[in-house]
Amino acid sequence: MAILGKRNLLSIIRESQPGLYLDGGELGEILLPGRYIPADIAPKQKLDVFVYRDSEDRLVATTETPNAMVGDFACMKVINVHPQVGAFLDWGLEKDLLVPFREQEFPLRPGDWVVVSVGLDARTNRIIASTRLNRHVSRDTPAYRIGQQVNLLIASETPQGYQAIVDNAHLGHLKQPGSPLKIGARMKGFVRAVRAGGKIDLSLDATGYQRVEPLTKLIITALKTSGGRLAFDDDSSPETIRQNFGVSKKAFKQALGKLYKTRSIAFTKPGIELLDNSVWSPGRK
Repeated sequence: MAILGKRNLLSIIRESQPGLYLDGGELGEILLPGRYIPADIAPKQKLDVFVYRDSEDRLVATTETPNAMVGDFACMKVINVHPQVGAFLDWGLEKDLLVPFREQEFPLRPGDWVVVSVGLDARTNRIIASTRLNRHVSRDTPAYRIGQQVNLLIASETPQGYQAIVDNAHLGHLKQPGSPLKIGARMKGFVRAVRAGGKIDLSLDATGYQRVEPLTKLIITALKTSGGRLAFDDDSSPETIRQNFGVSKKAFKQALGKLYKTRSIAFTKPGIELLDNSVWSPGRK
């Protein structure tokens, strides 16, 4: 049976003037409009399609991929606001995605970028979005280990830092990372603690050896690639360090300190240079 709001592999039942009708099982026949029919379609081929409802509430299929499916969290742009209905988001499909007023934690305006949960409306069985993320994250306590790497979607800024969606399921809290983060950004993070109710304390950097050792190798590799010198040092801005090395300034300074103590680098102010000629020298791989 086809699943609404998901990608499905469906068989072709018949062809008609509007397009192809696909076998949706208990959902009945589902139209794939002609403009979405692949040019190289073969007889008896099953089609990978996304199933949703069009503006007239009819089930339709498309070979296009939306920005998010039912069960996903994603960041989308507000296209329009209808005073009686709610806000509409650019979903990546012909039909925009509705955020009803009752599902808005704060008023949405055209041009806003917001992180939403995509789901089925219990009242209408239509696909809608919600900015009330707390309603849609898992309350189960995840089986994460301390220091485990996870996938983050930065959802909102708080006085203490940021909220993030962890692995498309849980809500995490990230203390001030040292430089501003963009709402909607996707990045790797690390688990610092797991609390009751499924809440997770996060960090953008690993701890201890897990953080410093891989970073020292990354810095050495960058030095080799750039001819033995880099314009980055412990005076570089947190934003510049995060952009180029993907870590906090604190972690970067710890890695530089270790490399300096082992006489692998020297500070040139500005920048650093590679000293360990037994490992690398110009013209030597």
